[in-house]
Amino acid sequence: MNWLAHLFLSKPTVEDRLGNLLADLVKGTDRQKLSSRFNSGIQSHLAIDRFTDRHLIVKQSKARITSDYKRYSGVLVDIFYDHILARNWQKYSSVSLSEFTEEIYISFQNNLNELPLATSQRIEQMINRKLLDSYYDISGIERTLTRIKKRLSNKHTDLFIVSDALKQLEDNYIYFEADFNIFFPEIIDFLQQEKYR
Repeated sequence: MNWLAHLFLSKPTVEDRLGNLLADLVKGTDRQKLSSRFNSGIQSHLAIDRFTDRHLIVKQSKARITSDYKRYSGVLVDIFYDHILARNWQKYSSVSLSEFTEEIYISFQNNLNELPLATSQRIEQMINRKLLDSYYDISGIERTLTRIKKRLSNKHTDLFIVSDALKQLEDNYIYFEADFNIFFPEIIDFLQQEKYR
């Protein structure tokens, strides 16, 4: 699951939502320096990742990625699932996607001073780019894949062609969507049972 799904699956507090993202953005000993108020969100993020990584439907989605992009299958499926969540938002939320993301952006902006500088800059970029909203359109997915390509090491950059990575979604769209719509209610139930949501 990528950022939009993690935030949707969080408890609806700024601490839990921020904590859910901080689990990705702050690692090792730096995480221990964070305020304890983010701990619940961090634990929720880790539980989401464990559940997702073990789930047979997610493994099925990863198997849909062709062999030349297999090493990126986890990242691609995370991003594709966020796109499918954005496109199917009304199935899972009574609040519109734009209302949800605006609430996120405002609440995060008001809490940036509590975060390490590099982390607050990443979150500010997310807000300024309206990254969460961008998952709705294929063009937004393309921009996300372009950012991922820039973060790859030099030896992998030439192997990651954004249009080919995007083709993975386009060629299997109905299958990824079917996988997601089986998987997502199950992760919601799991998080509710475990009191993470």
